[in-house]
Amino acid sequence: MRKLILFTALSLVLASCGNKEANVDSIIKSQKLEDIKAKRAELQADITKLDEALAALDKTKAEEALVSVYTAKDTVFNHFLEVQGNVDTKENLVIYPQFSGTLVSLNVVAGQKVSKGQVLGRIDDGGMGQQVAQLETQLALAKTTFERQKRLWDQKIGSEIQYLQAQTNMVSQQKAVAQMKAQLAKTMVVAPISGTVDEILTDRGEVVSPGRGIVRVVNLSNMYISTSVPESYIGKLKVGTTVQVDLASLGKTYTGKVRQVANNINPNNRTFGIEVSVPNTDNLLRPNQVAKLKIIDYTSKDAIVVPTNVIQQDAKNQQFVYIADQVNGKSGVAKKVIVKTGQSGNNVTEILSGLSGNEAIITEGASTISEGMKVTF
Repeated sequence: MRKLILFTALSLVLASCGNKEANVDSIIKSQKLEDIKAKRAELQADITKLDEALAALDKTKAEEALVSVYTAKDTVFNHFLEVQGNVDTKENLVIYPQFSGTLVSLNVVAGQKVSKGQVLGRIDDGGMGQQVAQLETQLALAKTTFERQKRLWDQKIGSEIQYLQAQTNMVSQQKAVAQMKAQLAKTMVVAPISGTVDEILTDRGEVVSPGRGIVRVVNLSNMYISTSVPESYIGKLKVGTTVQVDLASLGKTYTGKVRQVANNINPNNRTFGIEVSVPNTDNLLRPNQVAKLKIIDYTSKDAIVVPTNVIQQDAKNQQFVYIADQVNGKSGVAKKVIVKTGQSGNNVTEILSGLSGNEAIITEGASTISEGMKVTF
């Protein structure tokens, strides 16, 4: 507006000068000092009048600045620590064989749900089953021999050494059978957890060995977020602390809780790890998804908060806000109030002192006003 007024005033001056251009030129050509001074004084007087008009208009405008206000009220203020984490689960397992041989059967397909202990496949035992049968036959003979020798020994017939030899032979056969059965059990591919077969890594008929995965089983019912936070937050994060989990890939927000806090500080980046449990009721969480965590590390009840952008700083490095004082209807007087600030978050700042609540905080237009100026809102 000021530029428009100046442009108009200048246009008037130029128009006036244009009308008198011949007169001014003639005075200059005359080389008469007195006439030139008189003409300059005349033009200067016109400029002075225009400046006074501009000042009056600026004063009128300044006396009634249009602003917006925000009423400060007591509320609960939470400050968040924002970090990035990864979705994970401890039940994401690749099942490896414990025995080398040909995978003779595979009883599951990708996407199939399995239970803990369920047999998923079998590896060729190379005749180990027959060896177990032979050992069981020998065990049966050793057990019969021991029982008969024991009856004789109970009747004080025979020698003690015969009784002990029969007993030792039976125990030895029992251990041999148990050991062979344990080896035979390794030919069975068993699900260690309940979950869903996520991937088939080896087809039936292929030769497998320890170190080569057969299937991957994933359980999505026990998901958590793992991340690291700076060591300065030791003592602020505890088991049970509420955490807001945002997953941009899903467009969803979950509420979780800290379930584990590490006791070790990583010397490379001065952080410690935490785990946040999250519900997966809609079965959308997947391992290795990226999540944004907002962890409440500070809470103040009945706090007074104001928009952060209305807080200004003066030449004495004091922070202040403008409030609308002496409010009458939709107008008032701007008043500068020195404040002490606390934590900031979500574009608002906690006011520790200076405001008591219910003040009309000037928001829009606060940077263009001064104390004592009349404001309307």
